Amino acid sequence: MRLTRKRLCSFLIALYCLFSLYAAYHVFFGRRRQAPAGSPRGLRKGAVAPARERRGREQFTLESEEWNPWEGDEKNEQQYRFKTSLQVLNKSTKGKTDLSVQIWGKAAIGLYLWEHIFEGLLDPSDETAQWREGKSIVGRTQYSFITGPAVIPGYFSVDMNNVVLILNGREKAKIFYATQWLLYAQNLVQIQKLQHLAVVLLGNEHCNNEWINPFLKRNGGFVELLFIIYDSPWINDVDVFQWPLGVATYRNFPVVEASWSMLHDERPYLCNFLGTIYENSSRQALMNILKKDGNDKLCWVSAREHWQPQETNESLKNYQDALLQSDLTLCPVGVNTECYRIYEACSYGSIPVVEDVMTAGSCGNTSVHHSAPLQLLKSMGAPFIFIKNWKELPAVLEKEKTIILQEKIERRKMLLQWYQHFKAELKMKFTNILESSFLMKNKS
Repeated sequence: MRLTRKRLCSFLIALYCLFSLYAAYHVFFGRRRQAPAGSPRGLRKGAVAPARERRGREQFTLESEEWNPWEGDEKNEQQYRFKTSLQVLNKSTKGKTDLSVQIWGKAAIGLYLWEHIFEGLLDPSDETAQWREGKSIVGRTQYSFITGPAVIPGYFSVDMNNVVLILNGREKAKIFYATQWLLYAQNLVQIQKLQHLAVVLLGNEHCNNEWINPFLKRNGGFVELLFIIYDSPWINDVDVFQWPLGVATYRNFPVVEASWSMLHDERPYLCNFLGTIYENSSRQALMNILKKDGNDKLCWVSAREHWQPQETNESLKNYQDALLQSDLTLCPVGVNTECYRIYEACSYGSIPVVEDVMTAGSCGNTSVHHSAPLQLLKSMGAPFIFIKNWKELPAVLEKEKTIILQEKIERRKMLLQWYQHFKAELKMKFTNILESSFLMKNKS
């Protein structure tokens, strides 16, 4: 019996020792065996990290040399975050501004001012919406912008006593419509609902804008400041200022963001011209010169006989592709020297070749400049190619053929940087003029 108990105790002790050894084995050796299967920790971390770092450096080098197809989306996201943060900043500094201005956009040029020059957002983003609005702060001024078919005299609230009215005065029908808006604003001034008014005007292409003269304050009216498109002889930089024509927003020309490929890619076409050919015009002479030297085969040329006010999605894409794929954009005069094509070419880094001649009418001959078109662009150092006659074009194109890609890349960068600076300068100049005029008169 004693022997049986002794054997049982020995068996239990042996069993306990075996279990202890098994447990100790898993504690000290089991984890070390499992480590490679999990995340690299412990002793293996030093071996894995350098390899990963080398792969990361190699991948970065490759990505920096190749075009990233998602760069546009990433850039848009960054810009969205920036604009969102700017809007938050605007809200937080709302009480710190000295001047509040409401802009009534009743002409397509208003979208160029707001979206291209001010880089403002509109809500809703739908271009066909009846009412669109946005807010922005520049300098000491808080801007509120409204536009759309639902913005009708007497049918919206006038929230601020300082207003900028954007109008189209190019032709009779537009002048009638613009006059109704000015009469509405005049009534608001008379009942002291408005204190200050400035007008941004798409003027007549011959600079015949006498219809607005009675409304100007210097002539006994109430419009304190006039920003006018084209080289009007009225421009004096005191109460009448020149404003750029900009891009054709009425044809849905977009805000263009520069990309890596826009700057660096070889462009297959030497030049481009897509437009209407008027009989006995310099445009007809341009086409003849292109065909005579065979350069029309090196350029993207598409001519039509009749002007079309609206673009189809296909025609707009063709036009944008022509700008993007051409080193030069030919800009012959139309009714006026200044045309949308100049600014649209700048948007895509295609150098404008501008016919630098005065057109018929009353433009030019200001108190400062005589018979000189495009004074605003020239005064701000536009890096264009200016020619007086299209007979000069063959020499320009021959020189263009000798320019290497790297030089073209630098030239594109210079053009895009200049255009960005041009718009930023206009935004600050516009704001400074409003502040110096409206705030000074408030103090007096």
